Amino acid sequence: MRRAAEIARLRMALEETGRVLTGFCLPRDWTNSGTSGVGAEADRAADEILKRLLPREGEGWLSEESPDDLKRLERRRVWVVDPLDGTKEFEAGLPEWCISAALVEDGRAVAGGICNPATGELFLGSLEDGVTLNGRRAEARRRSHLAGAQVLASRSELRRGDWDYPDPPFSVSPMGSVAYKLALVAAGRTDATWTLSPKHEWDVAAGVVLVLAAGGTVRTPSGRTPTFNQRQPLLDGLVATSAGLYPSVSRFLAAATPGSR
Repeated sequence: MRRAAEIARLRMALEETGRVLTGFCLPRDWTNSGTSGVGAEADRAADEILKRLLPREGEGWLSEESPDDLKRLERRRVWVVDPLDGTKEFEAGLPEWCISAALVEDGRAVAGGICNPATGELFLGSLEDGVTLNGRRAEARRRSHLAGAQVLASRSELRRGDWDYPDPPFSVSPMGSVAYKLALVAAGRTDATWTLSPKHEWDVAAGVVLVLAAGGTVRTPSGRTPTFNQRQPLLDGLVATSAGLYPSVSRFLAAATPGSR
């Protein structure tokens, strides 16, 4: 493996963080109270672990839970991390949250890992080495037609009507964490996911690596390849598909923009 050292570092960091976050999980009768604050506490604890275990001397750091040190812009290698993606699901007891971490080199996400402790899934990969799920080789599905495809959508976007497409040719399933949705595309568990809402780099960097490493396609809604470690770490959205499906998804979205529904 060309990225063996980075993958080993990711595995260790994600597994340790997963064990700690599992200890924060709420009993069912506490969920949805909106007053526990356990998600924020867990987020901070996870950030501390990942920052201790992932970056080496000379590597930068960009995390949802850390103050943004713009010295990262001077670094060739930067870790882009979301310590707990899917906080609402975490607090609600839904197994749709994860830990997400990616290594970016010269603006390109090259290695990443996503861990869902609630389901016992660990997705690891790099552009050079491909993707594994719990140690077994995984790859994106191969589909060229949108008809009959399985698509994962944000629960909050579904609630506000962003997915009210008239007679879509695909099935839609709600899912929490955007990073976890991307991991499922990479592992061949579903065909596609997209969001036309802005996403921070830490939300998607690891998922982008995994989808690309698994043979899938990732673009922004405007058709650009995502780049990372930008001064403003915000993308205008993301479209991730299994191999061969992107042209069909792109045509569908161009014809079914929110203003046309």
